Amino acid sequence: MNEQFDVVVIGGGPGGYAAALYATAADLSVAVVERDRVGGTCLHRGCIPAKELLETASVFRTVAGAGAFGVGVGDGAGKTTIDLATSMRRKQQVVDGLWKGLEGLLKRRQVHLYSGTGTLAGSGRVLVHDDAGEEVELDGAAVILASGSLPRTIPGFEIDESLVLSSDEFLTMQDLPVSAAVIGGGAIGCEFASLLADLGVQVTLLESLPKILPGCDEAVAEVVRRSFTKRGIDVRTGVKVAGHTPGEGGTTIALDGDETVWVERVVVSVGRRPLSESLGLDDTGVEVDERGFVKVDQTCRTTLDGVWAVGDLVATPQLAHVGFAEGITAVKDILGEHPLPVEYDKVPWCIYCHPEVAFVGHSEESARQAGHDVVTSTTHFRGNGRALIVGEADGLVKVVAERRPDGTAGRVLGVHMVGPWVTEQLGQGYLAVNWEATAEDLAALVQPHPTLSESFGEAAMALTGRGLHG
Repeated sequence: MNEQFDVVVIGGGPGGYAAALYATAADLSVAVVERDRVGGTCLHRGCIPAKELLETASVFRTVAGAGAFGVGVGDGAGKTTIDLATSMRRKQQVVDGLWKGLEGLLKRRQVHLYSGTGTLAGSGRVLVHDDAGEEVELDGAAVILASGSLPRTIPGFEIDESLVLSSDEFLTMQDLPVSAAVIGGGAIGCEFASLLADLGVQVTLLESLPKILPGCDEAVAEVVRRSFTKRGIDVRTGVKVAGHTPGEGGTTIALDGDETVWVERVVVSVGRRPLSESLGLDDTGVEVDERGFVKVDQTCRTTLDGVWAVGDLVATPQLAHVGFAEGITAVKDILGEHPLPVEYDKVPWCIYCHPEVAFVGHSEESARQAGHDVVTSTTHFRGNGRALIVGEADGLVKVVAERRPDGTAGRVLGVHMVGPWVTEQLGQGYLAVNWEATAEDLAALVQPHPTLSESFGEAAMALTGRGLHG
């Protein structure tokens, strides 16, 4: 007989395992099909390893700058060194620890794990094909597709795992090049460029759009660009790559026109594509768009009854926490709880380059494009005592609010931060935007002193026309 479950999930990444855990909390029987290791891209080839290596870069940067605090460090010759192999081992220890913990959690919650590739055989039916060629059929009252994504590539830059790398190979490098080009100036490209530069690599960042970090507020993106330039990163925007010519010890990248760039290594960071082709969706009734994304409604239902899709497989922000939220939404819908849709324009974004970036809601530009009359307030970290103490005074907090008919600031539409540890400071801004707080609401709150979060409080007070330090 076929194995019977309330919910069958194909894919054990953030969206898939969140759905599984939430479903078991509601006393549903759950099976998860995963062909690799639970945790998905985020845990094994994305968020966690990338941020661990960025922390290595942060420690390196701190040690290299310790002299400003009167602390003597170095290798005897006054030079800070990096042992990449040791850092990679530590990264893997973090990843493996989290992976084993997740496996244990799923087991304790009685989630049934099936190793293999899952394909949809119709509403409520999933076939699991393992490496030995064996096949198991699972029946589920509901099926959740969560097969994730793969790194995108671009013509002329085929991944060879040595000279040209995707994010997968980048996060397992065993040596550092003298020079590298990062193609793509989005969130991941900026993180990779920042990491390499901190560790002493000469970096060229190539972005086809007019600015790096497209989608970020203009003021925030400009702070990052200035910081990158100051640290020796050659930031080139509005350029298109036209292939490369390998040579001894590196390769020559051709740009539009006659310009070229020679580097030892190329990192392609131009986004990710949905991994939908492995699901066997042809003729199932599950519709897929021209880019490979599975089509879903506001509660993650596909076009086939009894089948939902979440995470990188659908055309929503490719963020682990969005996958968590979609997995929960799908299970609530399966339970008949009529969940509220995820508000994608109000989810938090965090970018871990140096300086860090964090934001939620509208930027000034997007708010105006959406038809809002806005008023903004910006507070710089150079006036923040804690920022000066930790030696990270480069950055700002910008709050975007709706302008009332009388000209005063009303509902907060967006909060944008760049600077020290802002990824840990966004919580107040996230709540403000999602609870539709007003400038007066925020200005009345007491911020602890001395903290970096005072800058957010000061920006809110300034919106009321009664800022203390502006």
